[in-house]
Amino acid sequence: MRLATRPGAGPDGELIVVSDDGTRAAASPRWPNLLAAIGDWAAAEGDLRALAASVEAGQGEPFDAGTLRAPLPRSWQWLDGSAFSTHGELMQVAFGTAPIETDKPLMYQGMSDRFYGPHDPVPFPDEAHGIDFEGEFGVVVDAVPMGISAADALGHIRLIVQINDWSLRALAVPEMKTGFGWVQAKPACSMAPFAVTPDALGDAWHDGRVRLNLAIEWNGAAFGHANGSEMQYGFHDLVAHAAATRDLVAGTIIGSGTVANRGYAEVGSSCISERRAIEMIAHGAPSTGFMKFGDRVRMAAIQPDGARPFGAIDQVVVRR
Repeated sequence: MRLATRPGAGPDGELIVVSDDGTRAAASPRWPNLLAAIGDWAAAEGDLRALAASVEAGQGEPFDAGTLRAPLPRSWQWLDGSAFSTHGELMQVAFGTAPIETDKPLMYQGMSDRFYGPHDPVPFPDEAHGIDFEGEFGVVVDAVPMGISAADALGHIRLIVQINDWSLRALAVPEMKTGFGWVQAKPACSMAPFAVTPDALGDAWHDGRVRLNLAIEWNGAAFGHANGSEMQYGFHDLVAHAAATRDLVAGTIIGSGTVANRGYAEVGSSCISERRAIEMIAHGAPSTGFMKFGDRVRMAAIQPDGARPFGAIDQVVVRR
């Protein structure tokens, strides 16, 4: 099942169920937006799946995919992990920092009151801040009880999304050195247009991991196509980690961190900082700069048959 949000009354937009071929959609009179639906998923899922079946049978209406907002334009909580060990190792090179010694997943709490839609221009105040994209996957959970096991946490993952976790690299290291969380270095993220249920990915959803290539283009040139399979910790592990000492409210979004593979020489990267780290390893210094105003980034996870289950993020960086 594919869900999306189009402009509608209020800040949360209007929830629609979209056909698999992306040509038709229908709204539910009972569930006005996705935040309301995920808050009562036990009741909402049946209604939405029935609506999805009717849309697949030819009902519904055409819709304008270009106007879609993020599936969740805002939510109660955004927790981003760093579950790809290769990304962590390369970022230590990029930032000149020592490894973080821990046997637990890395995670921070970011901005959740706004997620940019897939085609929104993204404003930043200064190119000197080191504007970077970060392609990743995320999950949306229903209510998760404190202290849940990873095995049980898997059943609370209701939707999967694709995210661009924007970063301002020049501001990141100074904030890291304070010992507190990121604020200035982590503005609002973007989401691809469609949130999908795990079953919609078929074999590509396995062991709490999205086993799809995330194809990224920067100004029309291929940048990377790393696969989501190499997470050191699966999403169920990340959910359990987040819920170790607190209940998670329904609608909490948990990110994988930047998708990265050990074979980065062949598949490329999902953020500019990683490419700069690779250049530092190979040549002693980075040669790739960060984004400029007017630059465009496109991201789309691709199934083996060429389908794009989440649609695509396609955005331009603009001056605030």
